[in-house]
Amino acid sequence: MDGLQRICKRTSGVQYFVEHHSGLFYILTNAPIPDGQWFGEDYYLVRCRVEDIQSAKWETTILPDNNMSICDMDIFNGHLVLSLKKKGLPLLCSVDILIQIDLKHQIYIQDLKPWYFPMPSNACSVVPGSNHDFLNDVYRVVLSSPVMPDVIVDYDMSRQTYSIVHQEEVICDSVRQSCTQSFQLSTIEAQELPIDKKECPRNSGSQIWNEFSDVFCCQREEVISHDGVRVPLTIVYSRESWRKGLSPGLLVGYGAYGEDLDKSWCSERLSLLERGWVVAFADVRGGGLGDSSWHKSGSGLNKHNSIIDFVSCGNYLVNEGYVQSDQLGAIGWSAGCFLIGAAINMSPRLFRAAILKVPFLDVCNTLLDPSLPLTLLDYEEFGNPQIKSNFDSIFSCSPYDNVPPGSCFPSVLVTAAVNDSRVGVWEGTKWVAKVRDSTCSNCSRAVIMKTSMIGGHFGEGGHYGQCDETAYEYAFLMKAFGISKE
Repeated sequence: MDGLQRICKRTSGVQYFVEHHSGLFYILTNAPIPDGQWFGEDYYLVRCRVEDIQSAKWETTILPDNNMSICDMDIFNGHLVLSLKKKGLPLLCSVDILIQIDLKHQIYIQDLKPWYFPMPSNACSVVPGSNHDFLNDVYRVVLSSPVMPDVIVDYDMSRQTYSIVHQEEVICDSVRQSCTQSFQLSTIEAQELPIDKKECPRNSGSQIWNEFSDVFCCQREEVISHDGVRVPLTIVYSRESWRKGLSPGLLVGYGAYGEDLDKSWCSERLSLLERGWVVAFADVRGGGLGDSSWHKSGSGLNKHNSIIDFVSCGNYLVNEGYVQSDQLGAIGWSAGCFLIGAAINMSPRLFRAAILKVPFLDVCNTLLDPSLPLTLLDYEEFGNPQIKSNFDSIFSCSPYDNVPPGSCFPSVLVTAAVNDSRVGVWEGTKWVAKVRDSTCSNCSRAVIMKTSMIGGHFGEGGHYGQCDETAYEYAFLMKAFGISKE
């Protein structure tokens, strides 16, 4: 322990991610810049000599370009890889780490002549692979979207080429003969990326990725919320089966901890899409969408923003004819059930059915019990109810404490697990009991609970167990929507 050195004095809300390369430390941080030239709350990159780590001699401030944020970095012998977001869409680029940089001035990423990794235009999920070889010039990434199965891609940063390593095979009649083999750089207007629009050369002998955009439509809309903020909404449906104004729909939400909403490929989802369902993903405030302000504007005292955002997205789907007015469902997991439960309380007639999986619903009582494992950490996300202003805010949104008496409630499936160490099984149990006791007696009969006696927060595990769980949920939706034969 004698060799350990402190980089900086600990400051609330400030983070440092440090990498070493050739006598230099590269530091990704959101610390305020002393000269006041950086007023953002997001990350930027600095570097310093090893011997200057504890001094103020940090040099070369690399700032993100306009409308762009830096999320992560990865260091290799010859290249620096930056994980970025531009208008909520994921990007990756590499920079020659040996480049000579002016050490006296702040610079932007674009000044370093980065190579932006070519990606499909509809890529929603970009996950780095196992890139542990420091001397390697190849960076492995897993790309995915609602209409593109997971594909593993190797990007050669020296040659600026790419090659497909593997793509998930899809065995389904509707897509088997409909693979769109296409390569398109992510240069759509929404991104306005500063990259060459020429196709990047592929390594010889490599195939191109397959997507199913000719079978399933995946489009990104912006929904205007109550305060004028534009909320991204990703909408997926079958071009053949979807009927405007007549199709059922399922709205997915999470909106907590600054986490990105998972919009990667899911083969189980084909069962709904082929039946004409619309599946939509609401990137409400409180989740991850590039800069940290999106998270902060939907957490703590601002939590009501994420709830109204979700309701606004549901209304948009109905008003624009994507979903039939009485055929909209919602689904959430864990803290995402806070969002769904509060949205149902706010607008119960908007939803026909909902699925709450291992739900966090009794927020006030849980946060008042510091003996529970996640309570202290959740103070940063939801607030500390021992502070009156925080308590009032939490209580006003809490799904358990705001069930509207005598109201007509949608059908709800609540799943819980006895061995869940994150969310107590009693949360869903108490909420179901209160809904049955408080709401319309006819509606409350359609609020049911399914409890696993062996599983935990992430289910019972195993492929077949997951399939069984999904089949049960889809069967519930079909019955709640009155869809008996397909």
